[in-house]
Order: sequence, then structure tokens, then C-alpha cells
Amino acid sequence: MSHSISTLPLATAALLWAAIAPAAEITLTPRDLFQAAEGLFLAPGVEVPAPDLDRPAIRHAVSGPAADRVRALIADGEAAGFAGLVYDNRDHSHSQLPSALYPRLARLAYAPALQSRGLDYGLAGHILLPAIVFGNSSTAITRSSAPRSLPRLAMTAPGWPERTHRTYVSNHIYVYPEHRDHDAVDHFPAQWPYMIVSQGSSGSDKPFLHALAMTLAAFRPDTRDALEEAGLVAPALQMILRRSLDGVETRDDYLSGRAHPTVFDAGRLRPLRMIEMAASLAPDALPPLVRLTVEAEDFGPAAGLAARDERLYDTPSAIARLWRGHAGRREMVLSARTMPAPRGREVNFRWVLLQGDPARVRITPEGPTGERARIEMDWQPALTQTDPDGQTRRRTRIDIGVFAETGETLSAPAIVSVSFPAHQLRRYEPGPDGTPRLAEVDYDAARRGAPFDPLLYWSAPWRDVFVYAPDGTLAGWTRWGKNGREAYGADGRRLGQVTMRYEIERREDDLPVLRAVPD
Repeated sequence: MSHSISTLPLATAALLWAAIAPAAEITLTPRDLFQAAEGLFLAPGVEVPAPDLDRPAIRHAVSGPAADRVRALIADGEAAGFAGLVYDNRDHSHSQLPSALYPRLARLAYAPALQSRGLDYGLAGHILLPAIVFGNSSTAITRSSAPRSLPRLAMTAPGWPERTHRTYVSNHIYVYPEHRDHDAVDHFPAQWPYMIVSQGSSGSDKPFLHALAMTLAAFRPDTRDALEEAGLVAPALQMILRRSLDGVETRDDYLSGRAHPTVFDAGRLRPLRMIEMAASLAPDALPPLVRLTVEAEDFGPAAGLAARDERLYDTPSAIARLWRGHAGRREMVLSARTMPAPRGREVNFRWVLLQGDPARVRITPEGPTGERARIEMDWQPALTQTDPDGQTRRRTRIDIGVFAETGETLSAPAIVSVSFPAHQLRRYEPGPDGTPRLAEVDYDAARRGAPFDPLLYWSAPWRDVFVYAPDGTLAGWTRWGKNGREAYGADGRRLGQVTMRYEIERREDDLPVLRAVPD
């Protein structure tokens, strides 16, 4: 026999309503927003409603040791719980954290006027709240000549690296699926700590949302207040997630690529360990934020035949470069500092190769605390490796993690990435001084069907074979293409003719192709 709420005894009906009523909702309207900069809105007057403490913190439908531990911490008054937390779903409820499971967690909603502008959908970063926000968007760019996941879009679209960093230091963190960008091939041009990228497509983000919700609730009240005030909530979550992964047991494990994959597999999540680590973090032992500065480098603003910028982005905790030029060896000098500076604690910096061929990367720390490092890199071909999740992937990238070490505390990484155009078939040989020099390069990726990111790279219908003088200087090159054999001098002038310049044009299939034209 079934009953409606109205036919139940009043006390029972009240308890049932407390269990199933929707969580508190914050509805943003245009009047709440203040435009602080182009594409950036602040909502300074928005307040997170206090949770109804008569309702359960976590419904029993969320079972297991992790949920039980958070319930116990909250019941004993040792955890901050869900007060002051906001969940932001940005895929129109396609893959959302069900509100009924966390009745004390406030949820963000958008007025129709903001929805019509797309401010409720896709990548987060246009709107910042004065609160701790976590969320997700289980979407991707699919109807485009340059399909990509939202994380790869953020890495390659103008303005988005800076916007994504800003969310990171504003106590906002989001989960996005890698959707076809990290299967047999890792298509990401870089790695960064600004978001969590889940292995898979729609729904692969949900285990991370549960883990984030419970970890945020498990912090001590004074610790979470200190993290929020310092803008360190997202970096602390990144450290806890990575330190808690399956297969990361020791300090050395954390200071290795095992703890810092480009994309996270839900099978490696250990929520209980994340919760215990959050609960044990004291406000005087917060992991600092590492900020990087490029002091010198030979990556430039106009490299390669197309004379395009090699600097993909420079943000405080993530720097990315594209190896467009012909040099076989590159160098960067970087410095690191922490924000805020730890009080009364000595800081040492650790520079760690997370991804790439260790035989082709040399990292030399400098300074009494390792606050500077000289990084020397040789060209490297694509690497095929088996990741900790057991999958074999092809990669064309160097990742270097920079960590601040303060006693027993290790920070989340700042990351330097260098991406190689492996769709070009390059062959290097040792020069007179042992430095690798380019001997031959086949640019014709379109003919070979070699995939490449059309927002970053291009194809050209020729192959160049380089010639060097006895002293090792470039003498010129021979180009093999549709016009047969052509000889070029070191100045780029086709022998007997004029200097050539290069332009990128689009083919009918929308692939960018380089063509040579007389200057």
C-alpha cells in the first residue's frame, strides 16, 4: 500500500521532506555580476546560504568507508562539512552530482538571461564567486574542423590559459572528461594543475565529483578557512588527489610521473585516503602555491618556416612551449617562488621530469634552495609508454614538475611542458660539437595521414634535406616536392631566384597547409 506525504503522520512527513527536498540553490542574475575585465565577471554580493542541519550531510545512498568517515567527522564536529561550498554543473544536468545525495550542499543556478549568453555551459572561468566552488562540464567540441576536449580547448584558445589559472587561485576547481584526447594517443600539448581531467567521456567525471565533495567537507573548519583566505583550496585538492592515487605510496612516488598523469583514471581514486589527508591537514602546514618565472630561453616569437610563436602560454603555475624551430637542442632558465611565503618554514624546490625521455632532458637546479633551474632539452621522437592505469599511449611531450617542499609538506606541482610536432618526420645527427642538428624533415603530414592539431601546426607538401659547411654552419638545403628537386641557400633564397616566404592556407578539408611564395 502506498502513501503520499500528506497522509503520513506529521513528524514522519517532516523527516521525509527533509530527506528528499532539493538542496539550497543560488540563482545568479545579471544584477549579481560586476564586470572586472574583458570576459571576467565577479559576483561579490552573492552569499552561500547556511545549510539546514536537520538534513543529513550525506544520504545513505552514498555508501562505503569514505562516506562513513565524513559522516563521523561532521557528527563529531571535527570537519567543516558542506557550509560555504557550492556545486556548479555546466552541462545542463547531463552529468551532474545528484542534489539529493548531498542535501547540505548549495548548488549554483543561472537566470535565463545568463543562460542565453552561454555563461552556464562549457568551460568555467567567466564568473567567479566569493566562495569555494567545484563543478564539472561533461561536454566537448565535436562539431568542428578542430574537435577537442574542453581541457585541450582551454590550452589552445586565446585567453583561456589565463582565465583557467584565475579560477584555480580563486578557490574554484572543475572536472572535465578527456573525450578522445587521451586514448591510444595523448593529444594534449601540455599538462597543468588548473583542472582535473578524467579518463573517458560523459559520466567519467562523476567519481571525481563525489571525491571532491567529501574531501572538501572533511577539512577542519580552521584549515578550510585558512585555505580559502589564501586562495589555496584548489592547489590543496590537487596535492591531496595526486598524493592519494593508487600506486602512490611514498614521497618518491609523489615526486615522479606516477602521481601526475595528464589525465586521471577513476580506477586509481582512493577517496578514503583523500578524506583522511584532508582531515589531518593543519592550518599552519598548508601546501604553498608554486609560481614560475622564465628568466631566459631560446624558444622565440617567430620560429620555423611559418615564423609562428613557440610560446603557447605563460601563466604563473604552468608554462607551455611548442618546438617549432629546427634546433636540435633548446634551453630554458626558470625561477620558482611560493605564494604565500611560508611563515617560519624553510622552502626547498624540487624539479622533476614527469614525462619525456630522461636521456634527452637535463635539469640542473641552482641556488641554495633550488629556486632556479637550467633545463636543457634535445629533440625527441614520439614515445609509446604504458601508463599506471595499464593503457599504452603515444606521447610527444616533455613535462617537468616543480614542487615546493616545506618540512613534511609537498605542494601541488607547477608544470613546464614542451610539445613536439611529431607529425613532422625529423632526423637529427650530431654536429661537430656533438649538438644535434637537423639533417632531414618531411613536412607532408597530410599525404601521410599523420594527425596534428590544426590550431597549432600545419602540413607542407615537401621534404627538406639539409647541407652543412665543413665548419658546421648551415649551407642550405635541397627541397623535394611536387616541383621535383629544388636547391636553397642558407639565407632561404632558392638558388638563382628570389628569397621565399611562407604562408598558411586552408585546404578544402580545412587542414592548414604551408605554401612557399616569392618574397
